[in-house]
Amino acid sequence: MTQQEMIEGIKAHARKNYEKGGWDYVIECYSDEDIASKIEGATTLLGAIRKLSKSLKDVNDYRRDIQAEAF
Repeated sequence: MTQQEMIEGIKAHARKNYEKGGWDYVIECYSDEDIASKIEGATTLLGAIRKLSKSLKDVNDYRRDIQAEAF
């Protein structure tokens, strides 16, 4: 699997999981270059999803904290 195929697979996964776990950030904010840097070293699509999922969790948790303070 080429890096571009992996990036396209990540974006497809993000669209499918848009409202879960911060995947909306991938669609709304990440360029292909951003995705590539976050999945660097991954050799499979599943590995890339797992790798990116870890950083998305931190971003999503931060968003929830901010939203909780707003109310």
